[in-house]
Amino acid sequence: MKLIIAIIQPHRLDPVREALTNIGIQGMTVSEVRGYGRQKGHTEIYRGAEYRIAFLPKLKLEIAVPSARTEDVVATITQATRTGRIGDGKIFVLDLQQSLRVRTGETGDDAL
Repeated sequence: MKLIIAIIQPHRLDPVREALTNIGIQGMTVSEVRGYGRQKGHTEIYRGAEYRIAFLPKLKLEIAVPSARTEDVVATITQATRTGRIGDGKIFVLDLQQSLRVRTGETGDDAL
């Protein structure tokens, strides 16, 4: 099993969710996060004062998948989020040692 962590732009969430649903992925966890990378933030003007915004809003998606589905999920997220500009995001793939569905007691791939 693998845990896929994707950091994406907030406005790309619906296209990612729809694309993952189309390939049969049923669940994900979404968290609002803030961070920076090569974008290095930006400046905004509010009531005549200029403010430096260093940490930009992003979404963090966490998706547990069977190892055999990893490449499909990564490709799907990439296709749904790529604009070709800085700030499109990052995808990380981690080994997932164990999973357990609390309600039924299922473990491993069955718990996903």
